[in-house]
Amino acid sequence: MVAPSDATIVSADVAAAPIQGHEDRVIETSIPARLDNLRWSGFHTRVVLALGITWILDGLEVTLAGALSGALKESSTLHFTNFDVGFSNSAYLAGAVLGALGFGWLTDRIGRKKLFFITLAVYLTATAATALSWNLASYALFRFLTGAGIGGEYTAINSTIQELVPARYRGWTDLLINGSFWIGAAMGAVSAIVLLDPQLIGPGLVVFVMRMWIPESPRWLMIHGQPDRAHAIVDEIERSAIGKVQDHPQHGWPKIRLQMRDHTPLREVARTLFSVYRQRSMVGLALMTAQAFFYNAIFFTFALVLTDFFGIASNHVGWYILPFAAGNFLGPLLLGRLFDTLGRRAMITFTYAVSGILLALSGYLFSIGMLSAQTQTIAWMVIFFFASPAASAAYLTVSETFPLEVRALAIALFYAIGTGIGGVVGPALFGALIDTGSRNSVFAGYLLGSGLMIGAAVIAWRYCIAAERRSLESVARPLAFVE
Repeated sequence: MVAPSDATIVSADVAAAPIQGHEDRVIETSIPARLDNLRWSGFHTRVVLALGITWILDGLEVTLAGALSGALKESSTLHFTNFDVGFSNSAYLAGAVLGALGFGWLTDRIGRKKLFFITLAVYLTATAATALSWNLASYALFRFLTGAGIGGEYTAINSTIQELVPARYRGWTDLLINGSFWIGAAMGAVSAIVLLDPQLIGPGLVVFVMRMWIPESPRWLMIHGQPDRAHAIVDEIERSAIGKVQDHPQHGWPKIRLQMRDHTPLREVARTLFSVYRQRSMVGLALMTAQAFFYNAIFFTFALVLTDFFGIASNHVGWYILPFAAGNFLGPLLLGRLFDTLGRRAMITFTYAVSGILLALSGYLFSIGMLSAQTQTIAWMVIFFFASPAASAAYLTVSETFPLEVRALAIALFYAIGTGIGGVVGPALFGALIDTGSRNSVFAGYLLGSGLMIGAAVIAWRYCIAAERRSLESVARPLAFVE
C-alpha cells in the first residue's frame, strides 16, 4: 500500500554508495508519475511565461547588440573594427560558457529555484553596466558578465522545464520556451532603444516577481532529503491543475525507491557522463557544437554581412532582423509538437540536415552574387525556421537523457564545450572572414557550419534516444535509484 502522503521513508539494506547524512533513508514515491499524469493547466502556462520572459529579454538585448554593430564601428568613442565586434560577441559567449559551468554545478547542488534569482540578477546588472562602456576592454568585460548570467539561466531553466512539465508536452514546451528568445529579437529589431538601454532592468524586475510562482522541483527535493516539501508542492500543483489532490491509492501510481542524498560527488558525475552514458554524451556534444557554431557565427555577424556586402545602412539593419527573428520563432512553434509525436530521432535528424543543406545552397548563391539583401534575408529566414528547433533540441536532448542528479551540470558541461568549440570561435572567425571582403572566404565559413550540422544529423539518426512521451526516470534512471 502507498502511504497517504505518497512519500514514505523506509529503512533498507541496499547496495548503494553512502551519502553523508542519509545512508539509511530511502524514499518510496510516485511523485514522478503524478506529475507526468497531469494535463496542461494554468500552472504550466505560468511556468512557460515566467521562464520565457527571460529569453525574450535576452533576445531583445542580444539583437540590439548585433544590430548596433555598425554604430559601434562608427562611434566617436569606441571606433570598433569588424574584428572588435566579433571579439566582443565571443567575450559574451565565453562568459556564457563559464557561467553555465559554475551555475550549473550550483543548480544541481542547491536547487533550481535559488539559481533563478542569482543568475537573473547577474544578467540584468551586467546588461545595464554595458551602457557605460568606454573602450573595447570595458565593453567586452560587461558582455562577458552578461553572458555569465544567461549561461546560468540555460541550466536552471532547462532543468526546471524537464522536471515540472508532463512527459507528453515536454519536447514542445522546451522548444517553445527556448524559441521565445526570438520574440525579444523581433522587438529589438524595431526598437528605438540606444545601445543596451538600462531600462531593461524594469521588465527584469517583473521577472523576479513572476518566478515566485514557480516552485522548487519536487523531483530534486525528493532526492535531496526533503520528501515532505516535495509532496506538498505536488499536492498544490494538482489542486491548481485539476482542482484536487489525485487519489493515488485508487490509481495505483507506479512508485520508485530512492536513497536520499545531500549532493552528488563530482567523481560520480564524471563516471556517469563519460562512462555509463558515454554514447549519450557523444550525441549531446555533437548537437551542441554544431548548433553553437552555426547559430552564433551567423547571427552575431548578421549585421556585418548586410552592411559590408549589401551596403545596408547600420540604422536599417533592424528591419532585416525582423523576418529573420520571425522564422526562428515560427520554427519551434509550428514544428515543436512533432518532436513529441513523430519523435526526437526523426525530427532532430531532419531539422539538422535541412539546416545544413540550405545553408550550403544559400552560401553558394551568396558567393556568386546571386542574392540581394532582401533575398539573402529570406534565405536566412527559411534556414533558421528549421535551425531554431534544431538548436533547442540540443538542449532538450541533453537535459532529458541524463539522470536528475547531474542534469543541470550535464546541460552546462555540453553547452560549455559545444559553445567553446563552436560558439566562441565562430563570431571571431566570421568577423575575420568578412574583413577580407571576399565572398568566397565567407562562403567557406558557411560550408564549415553546414558540414557540422549535417554531421550532427548523421549522429542523431544513428544514436539519438527515443525520449518522447516517456517519464524522465525511464529515460535515465536516477543515480539514487534503489531496487
